[in-house]
Amino acid sequence: MKQHNKNGMASTVGGMHHETVADALIGRLPETGFIRKAQLIPFIIPFSNTTLWRKVKAGEFPAPVKISARVTAWRAEDVRAWMQAQAA
Repeated sequence: MKQHNKNGMASTVGGMHHETVADALIGRLPETGFIRKAQLIPFIIPFSNTTLWRKVKAGEFPAPVKISARVTAWRAEDVRAWMQAQAA
């Protein structure tokens, strides 16, 4: 049975498992591969489309990769690294 404390931590009652909200979100990403914007917003990253592109332009979020003329995606590894840096 899981309980959540005021800091967003989840713990298993009577067990040793502790998981932050960031860990749970990172766990939803594939280990490798590509992630489309619709998979990121709002499910993984908590900001709007405009904020995403502003952060990319400012170098505050990983730049996407142009896969084809009409497809842009982010490397899962880059997004994971960014999320881990934000949680630290």
